[in-house]
Amino acid sequence: MNTDKLSVRLTKVANYVPQGARIADIGSDHAYLPCFLAKNLKISYAIAGEVAKGPFHSAEKNVLAEGLANTIAVRLGDGLEVIEPGEVDCITIAGMGGALISSILENGNDKLDSVKRLILQPNISAISIRTWLLENNWELIAEEIIEEDSKIYEILVAEKGNPAKPYIEKKEEGLLLGPFLMKQKNEIFKKKWTAEKKNWQRIYEALEGASLNAETIEKKKELTDKIRLVEEVLKS
Repeated sequence: MNTDKLSVRLTKVANYVPQGARIADIGSDHAYLPCFLAKNLKISYAIAGEVAKGPFHSAEKNVLAEGLANTIAVRLGDGLEVIEPGEVDCITIAGMGGALISSILENGNDKLDSVKRLILQPNISAISIRTWLLENNWELIAEEIIEEDSKIYEILVAEKGNPAKPYIEKKEEGLLLGPFLMKQKNEIFKKKWTAEKKNWQRIYEALEGASLNAETIEKKKELTDKIRLVEEVLKS
């Protein structure tokens, strides 16, 4: 992967960036995504944000090497603290856990007034993001599930709107599995949730031998509920 050819995962993220957008790529690593978008004339301006000094310096080098210093600002900072209010209209966050992405959005909520689109790619726990979007008036408008190098990723796209709209039919299932992904139910989706279900069943069986207390009872109920939800969706 480089500034000319992104991974499949980041290519999918790039596809959802609106033409002419001013983006902030949070956790930009080598700044491959903003460099790629700038070189293909899809964005007007970008901020590549990094909290770690190593990736920050790597991003700086790549931006300078590509002659994109006038288009891409590389900034060192935690989450959305690298942007000023009103500075961008699209935010991309890829390659982190869903809970971390949600906390980044929550901690930088005051920076989101001018933002029209969020493009989020969690490695795990997409439910954390869907829950945050629902609670903060962001409407999930698109989802995609892909497999690359034997890993499965979900991409979530949200805009300001009616946050409850995607969940009118099935809220609990939608938050866990993805309202759009549930309807598409492609082979990668089936593979992911079949594996998750087997893992939950293994955990449940291990709990069967554990001492009975409030915590294990609650955990077993949680696992049973999730297994039931997944089975219902996969069978429907």
